[in-house]
Amino acid sequence: MEGGFPSRRLYLIEGSPGTGKTTLALQFLLEGVRNGEPVLYVTLSETKEELTEVAQSHGFSMDGIDIYELIPAEESLKTETQYTIFHPSEVELGDITKAVTDEVERLQPTRVVFDSLSEMRLLARDPLRYRRQILALKQFFAGRRCTVLLLDDRTSAKGDLQVESIAHGVLMLEQLALDYGTDRRRMRVLKLRGSRFHGGYHDFNIRTGGVTVFPRLIAANHHTPFVFESLSSSVPELDALLGGGLDRGTTTLIMGPAGSGKSSIAIQFAATATRQGESAALFIFDEGVQTLLARLAGMGTNLTPQIEDGRIKIQQIDPAELSPGEFASLVKTSVEKDRAKVVIIDSLNGYMQAMPDERFLTVQMHELLTYLNQQGVVTLLVMAQHGFMGPSMDSPVDVSYLADNVLMLRYFEAAGAVRRAISVTKKRTGFHENTIREFQLSSKGVEVGRPLSQFRGLLTGVPVFLGEESLLPDGGESNA
Repeated sequence: MEGGFPSRRLYLIEGSPGTGKTTLALQFLLEGVRNGEPVLYVTLSETKEELTEVAQSHGFSMDGIDIYELIPAEESLKTETQYTIFHPSEVELGDITKAVTDEVERLQPTRVVFDSLSEMRLLARDPLRYRRQILALKQFFAGRRCTVLLLDDRTSAKGDLQVESIAHGVLMLEQLALDYGTDRRRMRVLKLRGSRFHGGYHDFNIRTGGVTVFPRLIAANHHTPFVFESLSSSVPELDALLGGGLDRGTTTLIMGPAGSGKSSIAIQFAATATRQGESAALFIFDEGVQTLLARLAGMGTNLTPQIEDGRIKIQQIDPAELSPGEFASLVKTSVEKDRAKVVIIDSLNGYMQAMPDERFLTVQMHELLTYLNQQGVVTLLVMAQHGFMGPSMDSPVDVSYLADNVLMLRYFEAAGAVRRAISVTKKRTGFHENTIREFQLSSKGVEVGRPLSQFRGLLTGVPVFLGEESLLPDGGESNA
C-alpha cells in the first residue's frame, strides 16, 4: 500500500494463527496514539492481560489504547446459565453487536481493531445473518469516521469471501515452514479499492519491536542520475584486461572454482573505491568476517581503518535465517542510506540457499541488479563453480546473461605447479582484452602477468606449451 490504509474505511486482516495479526493491529493503534487519536481494541478471543503481554514482548506501551473485552464470563461455565428458550447465538450475537456499538459511541475512536471475526462467524451460524451483521457494522463505523481492522484467523474451511467482498481492503498474512531454517512470513494485498498498491508477495518478519515489512523491490521505481565512468582496480594489468576498469552502473560476475581468487579480486575494487573516499558494502554468505579480514591481511590488504570509519561495511548473511526480501532491503539500505558505490555479493551460491524456491532466483536477482545499475553502483557477484579443471567445470545456475561483465578464473597445470589464469569473456560497455593472463595471490596482493600467448588449451586445465616461458615467478599461494 502506498502511504498506508485510506482512512475511514473497513479492512480485513486475515491469516492463520501465529502469522502476526495481533502484533500488526497493535502497531496500527499505537501509531494512532502517537498522532493523538483515540483508539479502541475490541477483543472476543484474548484477554487484556494476554494483549498486554504481547505488547510488552515487543517493548510496546499500552498507554492510550482502550481495550474492550467481550470474552464470556466465568459464570457462563455453570450449568444453570446455559438453559434458555432462545438459541444462544440469537442472544449472544445481538448482545455483542450492541456492546461494541455502545463502546464506540462512548469513546468516539478514530481507529478500531476487532479481534476476531471467527467468534462472530460461529455465533451467527447462518452465512446470511453473518453477512448482514458485518454490513451493519460497516455502515455503523462509516458514520463515525472510523478506520477499522477486522482480524480473521481463517479457521473456516475456505477463505471468508463474505467479508472479503464487503471490506474496502484485504491484507493476507502467511507463514511458511521450510525444510530447514527459520519460518518465512510474507504478506499480500488482495484488494484495496480506489488506491494504488504493490501486488504480489512481500516478505516480513516479527522480531522485538514488532512487524517489519520488506516491500518487493521494483527496479522501475528507482532511477538516480550518475556519471558514467570507470572504477580502477589499482592493478594496471587487470585494468588493461578489462579495457580500463569496471564501469559504474554495471554488474560483474566473477566465476571460478573454489580458492581461485574470486573474493580477492572483488575486494580489490572495493578497496580502491574506499581510497577514493567512496563507500562499499560487502555481503558475505560463505565466510566469517574475521576469517576474511585475516586472509586479506595476509595479502597486505588491511581493511580495518575503512571499516572503523564506515567506508566499508561487511555483513555476514545467514541464508537459513534471512528471506530474499529482507536481503534486498539490506542492499537497498546500503545504497540509499550508507551511499555505497560498490556492492559485493559473495557468493551467489549462498544467496541461492536463501531462496524458498530456486525457480525465482533469476527473477529476483534481475530486479536487484537492475536497481543497483540504475543507482550507478559497481556490483560484483561471486559464484563458485563445481569442479576444478577442464570440462568438469559447471555452474550451479546460469546468471551470466544478467551480468554486464563476466570475469572467468581458472586453474591450470604448468612447470610442475598449479597456477591461476584470468580472462574476460564479456563486457557490454566497451572494449576488453580477449587474452588469458596468469595471476597469483601473495603477500603483495593481486598480481596479474602478461598474456599467456605461449600456451594453448589453458581453459582445459592442462595447457600445451608453445614457446618461451612467460609465467609469473612463484610468489607463494593464498586461498581466496
